[in-house]
Amino acid sequence: MRYSNDSINLFCLDFMTLPMKMMLVKMGKLYLTALVLALFHYIALSDFQGQALIELKKALNVTESQLTSWNVDHINPCSSWSNIICTGNNVTKILLSTMGLTGTLSPSIAVLKSLSTLNLKGNYITGEIPEDFGNLTNLITLDLENNSLTGRIPSSFGNLKKLQFLTLSQNHLAGTIPESFSTLPSLINLFLDSNNLNGQIPEQLFQVSKFNFSGNRLNCGKKFHRSCASESFHIMSGASSKSKVGLIAGLIAGLMLALLLVGVLFFLCKYIYKGNKGEVFVDVPGEIDRRITFGQLKRFPWRELQLATEDFSDKNVIGQGGFGRVYKGVLTDGTKVAVKQSTNYESLGGDAAFLQEVEMISVAVHRNLLRLIGFCTTETERLLVYPYMQNLSVAYHLREIKPGERILDWPTRKRVALGAARGLGYLHEHCNPKIIHRDVKAANVLLDDDFEAVVCDFGLAKLVDVRKTNVTTQVRGTAGHIAPEYLSTGKSSEKTDVFGYGIMLLELVTGKRAMDLSRLEGDDVLLLDHVKKLVREKRLTAIVDENLNNYDIREVEMMTQVALLCTQQSSVDRPTMSQVTRMLEGEGLAERWEEWQHLEVTRKQDFERILRRFALGDDSIYKQEPIQLSGGR
Repeated sequence: MRYSNDSINLFCLDFMTLPMKMMLVKMGKLYLTALVLALFHYIALSDFQGQALIELKKALNVTESQLTSWNVDHINPCSSWSNIICTGNNVTKILLSTMGLTGTLSPSIAVLKSLSTLNLKGNYITGEIPEDFGNLTNLITLDLENNSLTGRIPSSFGNLKKLQFLTLSQNHLAGTIPESFSTLPSLINLFLDSNNLNGQIPEQLFQVSKFNFSGNRLNCGKKFHRSCASESFHIMSGASSKSKVGLIAGLIAGLMLALLLVGVLFFLCKYIYKGNKGEVFVDVPGEIDRRITFGQLKRFPWRELQLATEDFSDKNVIGQGGFGRVYKGVLTDGTKVAVKQSTNYESLGGDAAFLQEVEMISVAVHRNLLRLIGFCTTETERLLVYPYMQNLSVAYHLREIKPGERILDWPTRKRVALGAARGLGYLHEHCNPKIIHRDVKAANVLLDDDFEAVVCDFGLAKLVDVRKTNVTTQVRGTAGHIAPEYLSTGKSSEKTDVFGYGIMLLELVTGKRAMDLSRLEGDDVLLLDHVKKLVREKRLTAIVDENLNNYDIREVEMMTQVALLCTQQSSVDRPTMSQVTRMLEGEGLAERWEEWQHLEVTRKQDFERILRRFALGDDSIYKQEPIQLSGGR
């Protein structure tokens, strides 16, 4: 095996003497400082956004059962907060319409400089619109329709140069329309109807594509020779009796024409259906508009899923990830389901991600993979329907159980490890093209009625041609579970999943999270580092979850060894999932573990040799060819 420079990995740090560590600390001071500053910048960014949203939540009188994921203990609102959409780590959309909110608007959200959409329509919000909202310079859509807002429209809205859609209809706003509205170059829709506004309407606002000023005391008649509403809203602003008769006649004629078209479409669809049994056409726009065969999947009406989840009530939320929330639901026949609602269909890749998940899950059928029941698509919704797993996730039973609930005993943890390995092995070795999950962790392994492992959440998965070894993508996943080569290069392979699986094994053994920032000042922020340290110190019992009472220490040692083999720095040294399965069943582990230990000793010796040469001032180490450590394996 050839040993290249990039294989001198973090494992080597474990064997350094104190002088060596001091030398490296001095060498890496600038890099460490930059890393710490970047981390603090990330935390600070997440913190001020989260604080602003918490203040908004308080001001709006949000009930205890609403927005429960908006938790002050969760620094980053982009990681798990509902009704929030982010781009990167920046909050870009706040969607809180028709939630029965009764409070006031907090000026604190004016600090969210990346905010593009603020939708609070259909609530009971009182008070004035904060002047600070004029600082939301990236705002594109502001919808405050059908509330009880009072006061004047802020003149600071003239600063919103990107604003396209402004709806303030059906409130109690008074005063005049600010002259600054004339300087809004991007405005497309302006709806100010049904308020108490007065005075003159700036002439430039009649050039907006759609507008409605009706239901106010504004000068929009003879003086300007204008209607209070654009043509799209003439019916809303009233018409003469003669116009109404003509309107009714037109509606009747239109209805008859519509019925004729429906009949034609019915027979056309019936004809198409006969020629395309077994196939479904997904009604999503653009380049995603293609034919996909879904086998036995059911296409649910949106209304059925709305009723099943009690109008997607917050009380039915059972999970949340990067692609949306998951709701518990009950179908009309009594079947319990889990409905996954995609929240990023408008973002780049949103539709593609949805169809990718449907396509992959529909063809990947295995007892240890979550079965997809059906799906639903509308112009604004992307939903997946799964069987409901009443035992929830492995992560829940490791770290979130309530008093009196079942602790995962050691035999169950062994079955989970083996079942998850078999499921991933199926994705890697029996699917064509093979499927890479890219976010393997305890939270993405569910438990069925018999507490058997069921791997779920293929939202981050990628299909890979069997002739290719890896695929380059935007890095996705969960901190602490991401393989080093994927993090540094963006290249993922089945060995990326093997690394994540190894971390999941450590979660099963220890019950701890993969990363714990509370240990930021110590050396063991990463669970992997913590376990390796205890293994070297022969403190195996200190690794085991304190909630476990009865376990076989030899089996704990074997599972820990498999985990460390799976999480080797070099991806080529990691086993495949089929090899992992065999090792968990007792085949071949001893040989690979002995080889791993020998390799660690070799790495330690080589690293110490390089450090000695560096200390002597030999800069030729930077020009060396890869070092031959051992023969082919």
